[in-house]
Amino acid sequence: MLGTIAIYPIPFERMDLRAAVDILLIAILLYYLLKLLKGTRGLQMLIAVLLLLLFYEGARWAQLEMVAWLLTTLLPYFAIALIVLFQPEIRRALSRLGRNLSVGHLVGLSVAPQYDDLVLAADHFSQNRLGALIVIERDVGLRTYIESGISLDALLSYDLLISIFRPGTPLHDGAVILQGDRICAAACFLPLSLNPMISNKLGTRHRAAIGVTEESDAVALVVSEETGAISLANAGAIELNLTADRLQERLTELTGRRRQASFLPGVPAPVVRKEQ
Repeated sequence: MLGTIAIYPIPFERMDLRAAVDILLIAILLYYLLKLLKGTRGLQMLIAVLLLLLFYEGARWAQLEMVAWLLTTLLPYFAIALIVLFQPEIRRALSRLGRNLSVGHLVGLSVAPQYDDLVLAADHFSQNRLGALIVIERDVGLRTYIESGISLDALLSYDLLISIFRPGTPLHDGAVILQGDRICAAACFLPLSLNPMISNKLGTRHRAAIGVTEESDAVALVVSEETGAISLANAGAIELNLTADRLQERLTELTGRRRQASFLPGVPAPVVRKEQ
């Protein structure tokens, strides 16, 4: 299999439109692959694979038959191992691809729910140092995590959030998941991020917030029980120490509209707001 792996030379005199498109597509593919793996353990593993392939080509060039035979035998199994190890990255990439190709995404259609009560509740939690973890579902469904908690299906309100995260209540531990302006479930379990770049100062709630945004396009709000700091996780990254006003701005930016232009020429990207 690896006998076919080699540098693909394109002589200058053979450069035509097809060859240019070929090179451009490969460059785009590599760019998005590196962008996907940036800041994850997958980037180091990808570099290791490339070095191994270069070593293999060097062994062939130097006619080191035993080394080349050993690598030819082992590397196919190594490729299977990479698929297993890269499961989170592969799942995330396929999820983003499906989201980008969805009908609503193609025409730039989105819904802009109001999260005033959520911001007020977060400010209350911050001032009183009450821990909270709230996830806002966007395009990618969170059914797996919703089913791990207790179903509520209630209208989002300040009082309900305060009741849920009051210490000692059955729903205090775990995450609340929102679908639009409704609280879908509480006491939900979320995946913890395994990103080694995350600071050791961040606790389980923060790792869970980052983890769910790595697996989906959700936005996760965290209030630290120790410091009262408000944080917001999105796309595997987290913004720390937000004020209530800044939180309101970021929620509007992330859930109120899509910044991408429509994929359909001449069709604007409208923002559909729910009736109050």
